[in-house]
Amino acid sequence: MEKIVAYCGIPCSECPAFIATKSDDDEARAKVAKDWSKEFESNIKPEDINCDGCLTDGDRVFNHCNVCEIRQCARGKQIENCAYCDEYACEKLNSFFEMVPNIKQILDEIRENL
Repeated sequence: MEKIVAYCGIPCSECPAFIATKSDDDEARAKVAKDWSKEFESNIKPEDINCDGCLTDGDRVFNHCNVCEIRQCARGKQIENCAYCDEYACEKLNSFFEMVPNIKQILDEIRENL
């Protein structure tokens, strides 16, 4: 599978929700929903696990993608991902890096190769 990197740097193509959607695997959806419900202390249902990645123009994205400030900003600027932004790395992105520090390396590598 081709590597797909979200606006924020998350590798969508490695995300269990993306993989479950692409393989149309209801057992995998149930597992992701259970794991994420526990990890994020929320009630995620298997039917919530339907995501073609945040770069998609379609409607199938995980519910957080619909309210993600990073996604909204990058889509508004019509950039491939945040590594391509003239304002890299902005406050929104730096806050995200604090939660998911390994993602910064992915975007930094993309930026170095521009």
